[in-house]
Amino acid sequence: MKLSRWVNFDHFQILRAIGKGSFGKVCIVQKRDTKKMYAMKYMNKQKCIERDEVRNVFRELQIMQGLEHPFLVNLWYSFQDEEDMFMVVDLLLGGDLRYHLQQNVRFTEGAVKLYICELALALEYLQRYHIIHRDIKPDNVLLDEHGHVHITDFNIATVVEGAERASSMAGTKPYMAPEVFQVYVDGGPGYSYPVDWWSLGVTAYELLRGWRPYEIHSATPIDEILNMFKVERVHYSSTWCRGMVALLKKLLTKDPESRLSSLRDVQSVPYLADVNWDAVFEKTLMPGFVPNKGRLNCDPTFELEEMILESKPLHKKKKRLAKNRSKDGTKDSCPLNGHLQQCLETVRKEFIVFNREKLWRQQGQGSQLSDMEGRAGGQAQGKLQDGHNNNVPGHTCSHGCSS
Repeated sequence: MKLSRWVNFDHFQILRAIGKGSFGKVCIVQKRDTKKMYAMKYMNKQKCIERDEVRNVFRELQIMQGLEHPFLVNLWYSFQDEEDMFMVVDLLLGGDLRYHLQQNVRFTEGAVKLYICELALALEYLQRYHIIHRDIKPDNVLLDEHGHVHITDFNIATVVEGAERASSMAGTKPYMAPEVFQVYVDGGPGYSYPVDWWSLGVTAYELLRGWRPYEIHSATPIDEILNMFKVERVHYSSTWCRGMVALLKKLLTKDPESRLSSLRDVQSVPYLADVNWDAVFEKTLMPGFVPNKGRLNCDPTFELEEMILESKPLHKKKKRLAKNRSKDGTKDSCPLNGHLQQCLETVRKEFIVFNREKLWRQQGQGSQLSDMEGRAGGQAQGKLQDGHNNNVPGHTCSHGCSS
């Protein structure tokens, strides 16, 4: 079968809407030639420009093209048309951990122990490519059908080189490490990879207990949060085994220098001494919680919204674009304002097209992925740095598109 270099919207059959991302919507698709199923995230270009989100989309694409790991949500294809930008990624039907918390799932210590190990392998891998995710939380951890975890949502991730530190306030308040807030208050020395391990600690605690170690919400003032870290003690359930409590305490250590913040640190914890890390990586250990296979683990209202509320539904795209193209030649077609048109043109030019399938073919099927990781990972490094990682090439207009 000849593999086309360019993959586009027509190569996929839309099956159903399953969710909304931080900006954009997600649906299940099937690739027509291979019959493989994926999740497809699509983002309206005009809305992205108006909301100043183009740079985030480009950053996420740039980072994801350089990554491939069993505990990440991996990017397979990216492409665009006149209306939208598309990212086609691994389909994970087990739902995110937030959904299961809301369904009152009680996660056992054994289940959470395996999640910590799997996520530690993913965080170590990101560190190897100098990436701080900055938004580890139950909402951004998806389960596959067997119950293994996968990190998603790289739109506020950042790349740091060498001893460089990140310095912008980014993340979701209840999961952000003390040093991120400190940077905001007094400039501080900046922060690095340990912030993701703190977030892992908060996430693990919440899965076990049903609530978080600190009563922090998006509206909680920063000085109040910093005071909480100073005066409040985290309460660990007396029903948890000592080893789990010791591990959580080390992840929730306020001083980043003393916090567990690497795979080696985690592997040295007595509670995890019995873990077969090769088996974790190979996914041969059975997760303690397996999502319900008989149903889609997400909110069913997304499907209704797409059908009833969406002004430009995906399943009518082909007709709509054909109609727009024929209208472009007529006098009464409504022109977009010049600035927006310029931004749309810039997005069209700067957008990065990606095809992992093609990359695999070029390297020979079954070849070692390390070559690709080395090459593609190298692309992600260096292009993005905190402080100016919001920029795509060229100078940036007020709507966040470069020109």
